[in-house]
Amino acid sequence: MASILRFLAIAVGMACLAESPFAGAGEAAPLPGEKQTTIGLYLTAQQAFEKWQSAPDNVTVLDVRTPEEYLFIGHAEMAWNVPLAAQTFEWDAARKQFPMRPLPDFVERVRKIANPDDTLLVMCRSGGRSAAAVNLLASAGFKNVYNITDGFEGDSVKDPGSVFNGQRMVNGWRNSGLPWTYEVKPTQMVLTPVR
Repeated sequence: MASILRFLAIAVGMACLAESPFAGAGEAAPLPGEKQTTIGLYLTAQQAFEKWQSAPDNVTVLDVRTPEEYLFIGHAEMAWNVPLAAQTFEWDAARKQFPMRPLPDFVERVRKIANPDDTLLVMCRSGGRSAAAVNLLASAGFKNVYNITDGFEGDSVKDPGSVFNGQRMVNGWRNSGLPWTYEVKPTQMVLTPVR
């Protein structure tokens, strides 16, 4: 049953690829502003996997989502979890959400596992937080930092007639059939504050 559901999710995701920001006759649609970075290095999840696969000892996949997202939604098998922000539990009535709080030692946490000349492929849920992480790392001297623009979960289906409208089933690591897991390797998670 699980394999059938996985197949259906992949099939629906592939059917929605026409909505991908990289769809079209060889021309990529412009990225939304929240996914753009100062360094200007971008990859789709599929391209990121191929880049990692070509040099797994020289390329680090960095997942900047919260530990809860990494643990309970799943993650790329080789990805390090270094959260960019933490979930707050103070309701913001104006924005109708529990806002995120940036972690002030994010760059120092990344330095525990990578050097400024290393190649980093950064992902979050759908490309926004990873863009912010890339910008922080670039301003700290990291040079080869790519934003995975469709992230782990991908973009939302934008078809009011679809039962999947609003669900993250377009592109992304998970919807592209790339290797991912719920299995946790605590040694691949940098969660303690840097002192």
